[in-house]
Amino acid sequence: MVRFSNNLVGILNFITFLLSIPILIGGVWLSRQGTSECERFLDKPVIALGVFLMLVSLAGLIGACCRVSWLLWVYLLVMFLLIVLLFCFTIFAFAVTNKGAGEALSDRGYKEYRLGDYSGWLQKRVNSEKNWNKIKSCLQDSKICKSMIDDGSNNIPATEFYSSHLSAIQSGCCKPSNDCGFTYVTPTNWTSNGATPTNPDCNVWNNDQTILCYNCQSCKAGLLDNIKSDWKKVAILNVIFLIFLIIVYSIGCCAFRNNRQDNSWKRYP
Repeated sequence: MVRFSNNLVGILNFITFLLSIPILIGGVWLSRQGTSECERFLDKPVIALGVFLMLVSLAGLIGACCRVSWLLWVYLLVMFLLIVLLFCFTIFAFAVTNKGAGEALSDRGYKEYRLGDYSGWLQKRVNSEKNWNKIKSCLQDSKICKSMIDDGSNNIPATEFYSSHLSAIQSGCCKPSNDCGFTYVTPTNWTSNGATPTNPDCNVWNNDQTILCYNCQSCKAGLLDNIKSDWKKVAILNVIFLIFLIIVYSIGCCAFRNNRQDNSWKRYP
């Protein structure tokens, strides 16, 4: 008689196997259809995830349903390592995202962002010239600043722009810092007042639509604020997924014990 835990592990891994197929297909599609480095950025990780899920689910499925104990043992070992890695990553994600927040300004609908407010580990990632050049290229390809004037915002008065809500990246990369005291012309076009600014970002600002403030520290800070928000959401999902993995691992241990008992009975009738 097939034990309940074996059946449950088999069903769960069959579902995981089915889920791995569209993930793998999606990764292959990204690698072939992406026209830029940014669009192809996720293809290899997605393909690797699809292959990993497929192999692990097959090991669990065959090990549980066909009573192949060594395959189930490999499955449980991989699951244990995955639980440990996911636990460590979740702790790390919470640790590096516990610092940093946008600075609210009076009479402004948007916030300003300072790179020094964020985790030192995250700062090192964006301060790397090699990393930032790739990130900057992706930001430019996304046309996130161009979208501020494409929707007709190019003609809005200064008072309306100052009260508008901007994303962290738009605030940091698409306009100069409030410290600069520049005169507003359009959302992505500003005139210097000739004063000597204390904020080094003011000297980096350029009205060229391909430059703007993509080289500013505020742009890096805006990106980190966006990453911080995303990582916190991922960390919360990881906690839920971690609980699910622990439950599946426990059921898998029961199935492995069943396999060993059944094999011992067959060996000693």
